[in-house]
Amino acid sequence: MIMRKTTHPKVKARFRRKMRIRKKIFGTGERPRLSVFRSNRHIFAQIVDDDKGITLVASSSFSKELKGQKIEGGKTAMAKEVGKLIAQKAKAKGIEKVVFDRGGYLYHGRVKALAEGAREGGLIF
Repeated sequence: MIMRKTTHPKVKARFRRKMRIRKKIFGTGERPRLSVFRSNRHIFAQIVDDDKGITLVASSSFSKELKGQKIEGGKTAMAKEVGKLIAQKAKAKGIEKVVFDRGGYLYHGRVKALAEGAREGGLIF
C-alpha cells in the first residue's frame, strides 16, 4: 500500500503501525485473518484469506442485520454486536479459528469490544 503525501500525521502513524503488524500477521486458508477498520461513526470487520487474496466474510455496523436494531450502549455496544454477527457468519461458512488483525488501532474500546463479541460468538483467536 502506498500512502498519499498529504495525509494527517495521525493517519500516517496508524498506517505505520498497521504495516508493522501486517508483517507478522498472515491469514491462511485454515486460519484466516479477522481485519478491523474503525471510523468515527462505524466499525467494519472482515475475514480474509491472504493466500487467495479474497474476503470470506464481512460485517459492519452498516449491515442490514443490525440496521433495524436499537442497540443501547452506543458505538462500543454496536462493535460487540458486529463481532457476534461476524462470528455467526463465519461459523456458517465453517470458519472457527482466526488470526486477529487490529489494523493499527489500540486493543481498547471498540476494537476490544468487537474481539470480545467475536469470541462470544464462537471464534477462536
